[in-house]
Amino acid sequence: MKLPVIKHLTNFIEENDQDYVLETIETLEALTEVSSLKDEELDVIGELISNLYGAVEVDKMIKDGSPKKEALNNFMKRVLGAIDK
Repeated sequence: MKLPVIKHLTNFIEENDQDYVLETIETLEALTEVSSLKDEELDVIGELISNLYGAVEVDKMIKDGSPKKEALNNFMKRVLGAIDK
């Protein structure tokens, strides 16, 4: 996951609608079922899906009252904490 990408997607959600991101996730998940995809291509799609889900989670925290910067930082701390375990 990349914080600048998640931040950009969070801004996109604020300016447009979360449904666009959710539909993109569904589309990318459907693409992963293509049997001819190479591992590198699946890795890229997986990274995109992770960033999209991250932006949805940050948007939820913002809607629950967290300032954007704090929501982004807390989300990345959770991600890094999960990786360290």
